[in-house]
Amino acid sequence: MALFRGLSAFPLTPTGADGTVQGPLLGRLVDRIVEAGADSIGLLGSTGGYAYLSRAQRREAVRVAVEAAGGRVPVIVGVGALRTDAAIGLAEDARAAGADGLLLAPMSYTPLTEEEVFCHFAAVVEAGSLPLCIYNNPGTTHFAFTDALIARLAGLPPIAAVKMPLPADGDTTGELARLRAQAPEVFAIGYSGDWGAADALLAGADAWYSVAAGLVPAPALALARAAQAGDRAEVARIDAAFGPLWALFRAFGSFRVMYGMAEVQGLGPVAPPRPILPLAEADHRRIEAALQRLDGIATR
Repeated sequence: MALFRGLSAFPLTPTGADGTVQGPLLGRLVDRIVEAGADSIGLLGSTGGYAYLSRAQRREAVRVAVEAAGGRVPVIVGVGALRTDAAIGLAEDARAAGADGLLLAPMSYTPLTEEEVFCHFAAVVEAGSLPLCIYNNPGTTHFAFTDALIARLAGLPPIAAVKMPLPADGDTTGELARLRAQAPEVFAIGYSGDWGAADALLAGADAWYSVAAGLVPAPALALARAAQAGDRAEVARIDAAFGPLWALFRAFGSFRVMYGMAEVQGLGPVAPPRPILPLAEADHRRIEAALQRLDGIATR
């Protein structure tokens, strides 16, 4: 199994109005990702709405997803929480349910120091006893990892990877070189930010942590495989087809758009957790047009 490498697809966690996990639908989403051939499933990441779910709801989502995956692809589970003891409990739940790896973001209300984040991660990896990926997502956590902190955390054996945002200066190649110069050779460096992830793979990144792959896994896999093969012409062709979807992600945020995509795909009445509001009908028509651009794109 390819853990923290290749295409990791992040599905929604469909819930009812009271937060009850819609198990059959989540199972179908996971099965679609597995059938498409993704390298891993990223459960309960930002796309999975982890911050909006209770421990019991998250435990149920992990149980459903692991059962649906059936050992066919690894399941990486997000265990971010405001308190260290809560994150430890989530890590223990994920391990008990059969997860293959963990994804940890340093959630905060009071801004965190680097030492606080290091100690938080050290406690969670000790309790979780599973390979862990650092989730560097300052857009939601308001904590940005320095290269030095990533390198320090990479020295803790269970920490095997980092999920990076796209660099503000666009210099993915330079960032990869800096991180690889400080981290162990086996440490995996991947990127989120779907509209720039193919370029990151072309630059030598190990993984694409993809929002879109949660609902359109086959086209996303085609893009990932073309980038991994260094086929720039094919990357340009597929990325152009994704262009309208990337524009929607930028305009509304990928979380909102993914719920709209689920509606357009006929997956049922799937609403984002309040206070997030569904997109307007006119925006759904834009989503439908964007998805039509992806028809017929699959791995060659």
